[in-house]
Amino acid sequence: MAAKRHVIVVGAGIIGASIAWHLAKAGAAVTVIAEETGGVATPNSFAWINASWGNPEFYFHFRRRSMAEWKRLAAELPGLPLSWCGGICWDLPRDQLEAYAKEHGGWGYGINRIERSEIARREPYLSNAPDFALAVAEEGAVEPVAAARMMLADAEARGAKFIGAAVRSLIRSGDHIAGVVTSQGLIDADHVVLACGAGSIPIAASAGITLPIDAPPGLIVHSRPFEKRLNGLVIATELHMRQTTEGRIIAGSDFGGGDPGEDRQATAAALFAKVKASLLESDALTMDFVTLGYRPTPRDGFPIIGNCGIGGLYIAVMHSGVTLAPLVGTLAANEILSGATEASLRSFRLSRFA
Repeated sequence: MAAKRHVIVVGAGIIGASIAWHLAKAGAAVTVIAEETGGVATPNSFAWINASWGNPEFYFHFRRRSMAEWKRLAAELPGLPLSWCGGICWDLPRDQLEAYAKEHGGWGYGINRIERSEIARREPYLSNAPDFALAVAEEGAVEPVAAARMMLADAEARGAKFIGAAVRSLIRSGDHIAGVVTSQGLIDADHVVLACGAGSIPIAASAGITLPIDAPPGLIVHSRPFEKRLNGLVIATELHMRQTTEGRIIAGSDFGGGDPGEDRQATAAALFAKVKASLLESDALTMDFVTLGYRPTPRDGFPIIGNCGIGGLYIAVMHSGVTLAPLVGTLAANEILSGATEASLRSFRLSRFA
């Protein structure tokens, strides 16, 4: 019997966990290396699953395909903390909302136009319901750290190993990557996957590969667990909110979190005051903590997924990791193990920046 292909996955956030789980499920010998499970960017995510927001049509369809993959993944991992709660949005002027609804509705997105009475019925605790909004029933949210840890635990049950260490560099042997140098020593592999967000930049650079990735900061506030106040995603002007399965209301000035400014605490306090002002019966709502995440964002806004000109190395870095995790996991695992080229990933190769 041939030995299993040994694949190292660097990163244990939502993307790394998904790739590791799909690889383990397909029969690979998997080693996940990260300093802790849950990743770095993943814990700071708003965790909205969507195909919204000004994307070109090809990327819209890719994101929507991944929304369906979340349902497949949830069926295979019962108990995944996933909610198809739907959302309402009014963060643009009405004419722009109408243009957005016409375009995305024409692509097949289930967008409905709703008036104040329907908004109030859906979200009765909103204190500032607008006269008009758009509703998308098929959007949802996931608790991303819990989901990543659940995938990693199931991957370990299938034989994957987790090593809590920092990856310092890649081991290059001629035109092939043969493993990694970690804080605990050298580890050999047939294939290495970099799925550690902005942390992929210096690791790739150790093999002479430049990743054109920025990491803008995003501040999100988190309340203490509270009584039910939000039924779904609320995408208001400069205020995006949802309530987690723990009952925490999390919010940012946009879905990635806003610029923290020079005084992070003042920015957080002002944002949380806006949250409280937007909700009825919220006097007892208190802020618990603030996260400041750095969103790994390729410079043209689209993911970087795939081989990168050196054998044995696969890159998977993107800002939209929460939406794309299950689809990227299954496509990446297939490309790595089969050697086949996935046509739907053609637009996301690193070579486009050459």
